[in-house]
Amino acid sequence: MTVVQIPGSKSVTARALFLAAAAEGSSVLRRPLLSDDSEGFVQGLATLGYRVDRQPEAWTIEGRPAGPAVAEAEVYCRDGATTARFLPALAAAGRGTFRFDASEQMRRRPLGPLTGALRELGVDLTHELAEGHHPLTVRADGIKGGALTLDAGLSSQFLTALLLVGPLTAEGLDITVSDLVSVPYVEMTLAMMRRFGNDARRVGDTFHVPPQPYRATDYLVEPDASTASYFLAAAALTGRTVTVPGLGSGSLQGDLRFAEVLRRMGAEVELGTDSVTVTGPERLSGVTVNMRDISDTVPTLAAIAPFAEGPVRIEDVYNTRVKECDRLAACEQNLAAMGIGVSTGRDWIEIQPGRPAPVTVACHGDHRIAMAFSVAALGLAKNGIPGALSLDDPGCVRKTFPGFHQALAELRAEWQL
Repeated sequence: MTVVQIPGSKSVTARALFLAAAAEGSSVLRRPLLSDDSEGFVQGLATLGYRVDRQPEAWTIEGRPAGPAVAEAEVYCRDGATTARFLPALAAAGRGTFRFDASEQMRRRPLGPLTGALRELGVDLTHELAEGHHPLTVRADGIKGGALTLDAGLSSQFLTALLLVGPLTAEGLDITVSDLVSVPYVEMTLAMMRRFGNDARRVGDTFHVPPQPYRATDYLVEPDASTASYFLAAAALTGRTVTVPGLGSGSLQGDLRFAEVLRRMGAEVELGTDSVTVTGPERLSGVTVNMRDISDTVPTLAAIAPFAEGPVRIEDVYNTRVKECDRLAACEQNLAAMGIGVSTGRDWIEIQPGRPAPVTVACHGDHRIAMAFSVAALGLAKNGIPGALSLDDPGCVRKTFPGFHQALAELRAEWQL
């Protein structure tokens, strides 16, 4: 059995940073994620005047329920979607003029449902170049609150940003969703809001957020379940056993359900209170699976799919087309280059069994494409396929796991692949 230590959750770290910044008092986040995304979020908070003291295993944030400590700021959000979507909402609850911009990759990703909702709540917000995209300027004068309807079918982060800012409004928020993707991420948000003292609740399609102040909290960030998927998939693919500590039955993260997909494909899965263990079969079975709620793990499954005995079909994942890249198209491109039969539709991909050829993977600057297809390289080695997969942009993994390549190399050396 191999034990793999996974760094802190990107999603939990971002939400905890927002909550700590919005709470009265001093919060401590323990074992937060150290990556380009989390660094960008912290830098954004600092630019807005929040005090963050970063020690190796703990970050201390001085909260400001009244909003940013400065009257003007220009915030660069890098590639971070949580930074680019959460911080404008946080700034809107304060008072001042705040401009936000991001990388070209992040500029392409949509913001419209969120910024439209903020405008509906009375926020003075303008997009500078393309409507519904960065860069944007918020001329903040607090948020009264009230009721609104939101389409969160492209990203649950639109809803999460509004939920997080709800307690900072004068009257609270009632948000009715007309469509919603990645529901577990919203459940994570609500659970974390309750940990920080706000009793937000969902009733049917409506989310009720009272104007109840956040309280400073000492918060332990659990390991990242999306990152864990690569190592669990590696075990399933090679017939080995991997245990990830810190991720168990009480996890807030929906992407831990990826282990259940591996179970359906023939892997043995043990989910304890504080760990998950996957042992791979002789060969994986094909599967048809709806991954709407765990769409960040779509590339992981797509990359190992050619090694299954039967076809692998992934359905209801249109939102993967508006991530760091069009992930369905990127998976199709790379699998086809490897000589694998693959077809896609608007919201699905189907992959046939085959003998993948080693190629240079086109990462499209997307950390999840890079990490997923790195796992596929283990399948080549296990099946005696000569040559090696390479990546055209191995450094893009710094977004969420700068040490990924080293961790996978250590795993491969231990398994002598």
